Amino acid sequence: MTKFNEYINTNAEKLDLYTTAITRAHGKNHPEAFDVRDIYVRIQDKTQTAGEEQPDLKAEFTTLREISDNYTIPDDVCETYAAVYTMLKEADSLYLS
Repeated sequence: MTKFNEYINTNAEKLDLYTTAITRAHGKNHPEAFDVRDIYVRIQDKTQTAGEEQPDLKAEFTTLREISDNYTIPDDVCETYAAVYTMLKEADSLYLS
């Protein structure tokens, strides 16, 4: 299993909870939170389907970087939103390595 897969699997429950929470707390002012949630779900699904192999997530991470301005945490968000971006940035880094 790749480091990326391990990271996603280890943080799956937290990312699932947090990505849902940020849509509720910040979706009105940050509609990209809904896209982040949708992309995370695709990442999780593809990772589960891939099993031991690293899934093809180039498109998902490219889109995440674009909509999040390279995981730049907005000034007006909570720690949960910041944690989502931090975890996804780490996942992106592990995916590329």
